Amino acid sequence: MKKTTWTMPVILLLAGGLLLSACGSGPAVSDPVKSGTGGAAAPAAQAQKLVMASWSKPIAEQTNLFQAQSQGWFKEKGIDFAFVPGAGGGDAIKNILTKQADIAFTDPGSLYFALERGEKLRVIYNIYPQNVFNVVSLKEKGIREAKDLKGKKIGVYSLASGTRHNLLVLLHQAGLTEKDVTIIETGVSNFAPLIQGQVDATAATDTGLADATLKGLGEVNELRVADALNVPSDLFVVTEETLAQKKELLKSFLEVYKRSAEWMIENPEAAAEVAVAEAIDGQDKSRNKRIIGLRNASALTQDGQPLGTLDEAVLQQGADLYKKLGLIQKELSLKDMVTNELLPAEPAKK
Repeated sequence: MKKTTWTMPVILLLAGGLLLSACGSGPAVSDPVKSGTGGAAAPAAQAQKLVMASWSKPIAEQTNLFQAQSQGWFKEKGIDFAFVPGAGGGDAIKNILTKQADIAFTDPGSLYFALERGEKLRVIYNIYPQNVFNVVSLKEKGIREAKDLKGKKIGVYSLASGTRHNLLVLLHQAGLTEKDVTIIETGVSNFAPLIQGQVDATAATDTGLADATLKGLGEVNELRVADALNVPSDLFVVTEETLAQKKELLKSFLEVYKRSAEWMIENPEAAAEVAVAEAIDGQDKSRNKRIIGLRNASALTQDGQPLGTLDEAVLQQGADLYKKLGLIQKELSLKDMVTNELLPAEPAKK
């Protein structure tokens, strides 16, 4: 298979990337693959452009999108799909606010920061309902519970990253604060300082831990932030204006996205192969399968609800905690900002 070329002609300033990166810059609209197989494509004249701004470049965990593109599933719905690479959740939101994109693939923290600034946004799909952040330590450090982090040196990607924000959540649930630990910025290669003993523990994600394990990290203790507060890792967010003007187009997009997510859950082996050709980090098929397995698990909803189902109460709980931790200064009300009305209808049970 031939790897898709994703062009990146414009640089956009990052407003506040959270998930796997600190503040920085990100590329703008890329041209998607124009050819595809499978399904009857809608006539080109009828196709409507829809641009999705991601928090990242095309990576293995997003293989379901590559499959939808190459198989013509977007075209079947009359969608001319384009992918905007980015460098963090704040970048994705900035792209929809500046109308460089229609929909943002972003994280709750970036959402809260934008809402605090007064941006009019709506959350329309729960991409990864499970919190994928963690704090990892070597077994010999004896850090088995969050309370054991007191007095320890803990690495984070950056002070503006989701690793720090989720570390604060974990500390809070254990009755600790940032003052009870020493936080050290390590960059994205944060497991090297852990192995070298420069930090006692490092804040990371499930995929970061998986990569480190594949490289011979050894036995570790993992504290999962989801056990303290299971706020979603990623969401689809749009502006209020886009929701009003392009509701049917967004519904069609979510139909395709959900179909692709279900495909990846049911076909992890095939997805790992697709990632080899399409993802910038997809050269190792065995690694792809492991990463895809983790993302498939994080896509599952609570209590077996349909994929994409949003829980307003959980997102509100996250916003309230961000305020309590001082990450945001204003109280936020997510009432009427979170909607499940665009979710694809579930097939009738036989």
